[in-house]
Amino acid sequence: THMMLPLLLLLLATANGLVQLDYTPELASTELEGWVTTSTFTLKQPRCIFRDHRTAVIWLVVAVPEAVSNFNNSVEPGTPERAFQEFPNNTFAYMTLNTTFLNYPCPESTEEDITVLRVGSETSCIKDEMRPTCNGPLPSPGPYQVKFLALEGSEPVAETRWSEAITLRTAQQPSSLSVTGSGHSASMIAITTILSILFAMLLAGLLAMLVFWSSDACGSSSTFSKPELASVRRYNTHHVYDQPAARL
Repeated sequence: THMMLPLLLLLLATANGLVQLDYTPELASTELEGWVTTSTFTLKQPRCIFRDHRTAVIWLVVAVPEAVSNFNNSVEPGTPERAFQEFPNNTFAYMTLNTTFLNYPCPESTEEDITVLRVGSETSCIKDEMRPTCNGPLPSPGPYQVKFLALEGSEPVAETRWSEAITLRTAQQPSSLSVTGSGHSASMIAITTILSILFAMLLAGLLAMLVFWSSDACGSSSTFSKPELASVRRYNTHHVYDQPAARL
C-alpha cells in the first residue's frame, strides 16, 4: 500500500496537468555562515529545474509536516489560507519568494553566483496583512517542510518533491547555560581587581613623590634672597660762587 500511494499521487497529478519534477529542496552547505538560525534557514536555489516552465511563477511553499500529505496546490498564494500572517495557527502552509525561471537559470551555478534562498529574512511585513506572501521569520523551531510550486496564472503546472524535515536552532535559556569554569572566572575577576588596586596605589605614590619634589624645589629656591639694590643718596650740590678778589 505504501508503494502504491506515491504512484497514485503521481498519476493523479499527471492527469491534472501537474508535472512532478525529480528534485528535492535541500539546505545550503553547512559551511555557509548562519545556514540555520532560530528563525531562518537557507536553501539551495532550484537552478535549471524549471527550464520547461520559463513563463511560470515559481513559489516556495513552507508547511508544517501535518499539511504535506493532503496539501492542496489549487489554493492560490496571497489568500488567507496561504498567508504568512495566519501561519501556523490558522493555516498550516504559506507561499512566498515568488520569482521566475530567469532567477533560477541554467547552468546550475557559477562561482560568482549566490545560489541560495534565505527563508525568513523579512521583518518589516510580519504583521502587514497587505503582504500575505511575506518572507517573515519562522515562528517556532519547527520542524518544517518545503517544496517549489510553479503556477501559470492560477493553474499549478509543476512542483518538486517535499524536502526533509527542517528544524531550526533553539535559543538556550540563561538558567540552562553551563556554569563550568565559573570558579575560574571568579578567580580571574579577583586577580584583576587586586591588580587594579595595586596599580592605583602605585600611581598615587608616584603622584605624591612628584608633588613632594616640586614643593621641595620651590622651597629651596625661596631661600635665596634677592640682591639688595644699592642705595643711592641724593646730594644737593651747592653752587660755589667765585669770591671777589680781596682788595689789597
